[in-house]
Amino acid sequence: MLAPSAAVEALPAVKRRTKIPDKERLIVALDVPTVDKAREIVDELGDEVAFYKIGMQLQFARGLEFARDLIGDYQKKVFLDSKLLDISATIKGAVQNIAKMGVTFLTVHGNGKSIQAADEGRKGTDLKILAVTVLTTLDAHDLRDLYGEDIDIDVQGLVKRRALKAMQAGADGVIASGQEASIIKELAGDGLAIVAPGIRPDGTEINDQKRVMTPRDAIRAGADYLVVGRPILQAGDRKKMVRTIFSEISEGLATRS
Repeated sequence: MLAPSAAVEALPAVKRRTKIPDKERLIVALDVPTVDKAREIVDELGDEVAFYKIGMQLQFARGLEFARDLIGDYQKKVFLDSKLLDISATIKGAVQNIAKMGVTFLTVHGNGKSIQAADEGRKGTDLKILAVTVLTTLDAHDLRDLYGEDIDIDVQGLVKRRALKAMQAGADGVIASGQEASIIKELAGDGLAIVAPGIRPDGTEINDQKRVMTPRDAIRAGADYLVVGRPILQAGDRKKMVRTIFSEISEGLATRS
C-alpha cells in the first residue's frame, strides 16, 4: 500500500486561523496566455471577485509583474501557483523574494524539506504556504503509472498522509480535491486551510480534471477556498457564473456540519 494510515503519527499544535470573508472563498484562476487577456478578465469581473490565482502559464508571460498590479492597483489578493520543488536553499531564497511581492498564497510541492524551506523563507511576512497533495488531474490509475503498476494505490490515504506531513513541516494549508476535504478537516481541524481546485458547477465541462466536485459539495465537505478557472473564463456571462458559484458557496456553508 503506497499510503499507510497517518493516524498513528503525532499531530502538531493547531494554528488558529481568522474567519475567512465569504468574498475571498472563490479564487479565479487566470489560466490565460497573456497579461492583456488576464487584465481584460479582471476588469470585466470588477468588484465581483477579490482573489485571483496566477499559474505557471501566466507567470512566464509577465505574470509576476501583473501580480504586483493586482495587489497594488486593483487591491486584489493573489495566489501564486508556482509549485516550487528544488533544493532547500533555492526554495528559501525564492520564497524570500516572493514574500516581498505581497502575495497571499504560494504553492510548493508536498515534500517535507521543501515546505520547511518555504516556511523559513517567508518568516516575518504574511505569506501563506500551501502544500500540493495530489493533483486533481490524477487518479489511482495515473498514480500507478507514476509509482509502479504493482503498487496498491489509495488516493485518499496518500492525500491524508501528505496533509499530515504538510502540517508537521509548517504549511498553512494544502491543495486537495474537494473529495478529500472531509478527511483533511477531520485530521487537521483548523490547522490547515483547504484550497480545492477541480471545481465544476453543474452543467460545466470536466475537461482534464479527474477528481471533481461542485462548489456546494466541496464547501459542505470542508473546503475553505475554491479555485475555479475554465467554468468562469469560458462562460458566456462570466459575472453570472461567478454569482452562481458564490450562491453555491453560501448553500454549502449553510449546510456544513
